[in-house]
Amino acid sequence: MKNCRWIGIIFLSVLMMACENEPKTPPNIVYILADDLGYGEVGYQGQSKIKTPNIDALAASGMIFTNHYTGAPVCAPARSIFLTGMHGGHTYIRGNDEWGHRGEVWNYAMAAEDPNLEGQRPLPKETLTIAKILQSEGYATGLVGKWGLGAPLSEGIPNNLGFDYFYGYNCQRQAHNLYPPHMWENETKVPLNNAVVVPGTKLDSLADPNDPDSYSRYTQPDYAPDMMHIKALSFIEENKEKPFFLYYASPLPHLPIQAPEELVNQYRMELGAEEPYDGTRGYFPNQYPRATYAAMISRLDEHVGEVRAKLEELGLLENTLIIFTSDNGPTFTGGVDFDYFESSAPFTNGRGRTKGSVYEGGVRVPMVASWPGTVEAGTSSDHMSIFYDMMPTFCELIGVEIPEQTDGKSILPTLMGEEQESHEYLYWEYPEYGGQQAIRMGKWKAIRQNIKREGNLRIELYDLSSDILEQNDLADEHLELVSKMEEIFQKEHVESPIDRFKMEALGDKLSGEQSN
Repeated sequence: MKNCRWIGIIFLSVLMMACENEPKTPPNIVYILADDLGYGEVGYQGQSKIKTPNIDALAASGMIFTNHYTGAPVCAPARSIFLTGMHGGHTYIRGNDEWGHRGEVWNYAMAAEDPNLEGQRPLPKETLTIAKILQSEGYATGLVGKWGLGAPLSEGIPNNLGFDYFYGYNCQRQAHNLYPPHMWENETKVPLNNAVVVPGTKLDSLADPNDPDSYSRYTQPDYAPDMMHIKALSFIEENKEKPFFLYYASPLPHLPIQAPEELVNQYRMELGAEEPYDGTRGYFPNQYPRATYAAMISRLDEHVGEVRAKLEELGLLENTLIIFTSDNGPTFTGGVDFDYFESSAPFTNGRGRTKGSVYEGGVRVPMVASWPGTVEAGTSSDHMSIFYDMMPTFCELIGVEIPEQTDGKSILPTLMGEEQESHEYLYWEYPEYGGQQAIRMGKWKAIRQNIKREGNLRIELYDLSSDILEQNDLADEHLELVSKMEEIFQKEHVESPIDRFKMEALGDKLSGEQSN
């Protein structure tokens, strides 16, 4: 009997040692990117009118980053910066380039029929991306959502840039309708059960704007965000036995204002009466714009919750890093009442200060990281981080060498509750909306505006510790610091090979290349 007991103890010891020496499964990565979601549009940041219980729960389960930034204040360059790990002065795609020399690319109906007119300027297929690195390390890689970095028939499709699987909008212009006639699945154009309704289509001239039937054409059977969400959950299910990277680039809450009726009706009861939106500036009319916009964010929130629930159901939650953030600040047009929702609170709201701008409301974005058992729940970090930090973070996470090309620093130490190397400064360069540059250095924020439009090189300087609204320009009082910022602006700018992204005031030379 004694011998049996000792044999049992020895067996258990050997078994435990074998388990300890067994290689751990590399962590999964789910990166959820909202589209035009403002810093103040989620509950954990103080939003009171729009309900985001699942995003709030995700934040409570992990770490909130209060000083996280997008790499650019609009779609395509922000995504290029995230994927390549290079800031706006180095990355290939630095603005939204519709590649207009192909023809009538802004004709929605024609582009819906002809893939030669869809999509944006492509990233070269040899570009090193986060997805390629993870793919080379045995990860299943999936992109569900909006691409915007290479037209369907170009070299810049997701499958050439490191993604095993893609489903969603290839083209940002086609995404100006959340009930589109088609999606793309890898290289196949997949029809949806929706008619072609061109963005900007107005109400009929005799229609009553207070009659719900007047808006019936703007709601169709297949809601693109829901179709994408089904594919995102399927990707997780299909790859549950191996490490995976899911880049979930939701189109919500980007305009136009469109959402499923049941959610809209809930908010109509809560938010009360409101004036219809007439659909100016190329978007669709909407009878209840506030209720519908809130419903879009709540739908995004539901999707976030269901992703987390799927991971939990499959027993993957404790081996998955989930990051939730937004590609840039909130919009200022299309019927969105940014003042009512305080969309960019605590920063300045509105045109010139949110989407398209390098002021805080345009580039500081919500960000949470959740990894139960690894990232401490209920924590917060004021570490300055930015999109181009994701490449080195993911590389360090899986134990591979960080590419020399990256401008970022891994935030894995922060996630692990360890001491973190800080950026000396963060850098933005954005050749649109007049042409802009910006630097964040500690409490200081330096901004140049209208570089391209007016040749302006004057620097504005703000102390964010006392002036979060960026209202009090202190440049004339800190000339030595301004001089240092000028040196950084010059150092970090590398001339783009693309004329559309060049700024002559910075010394760039135009080649005469056609773009838009």
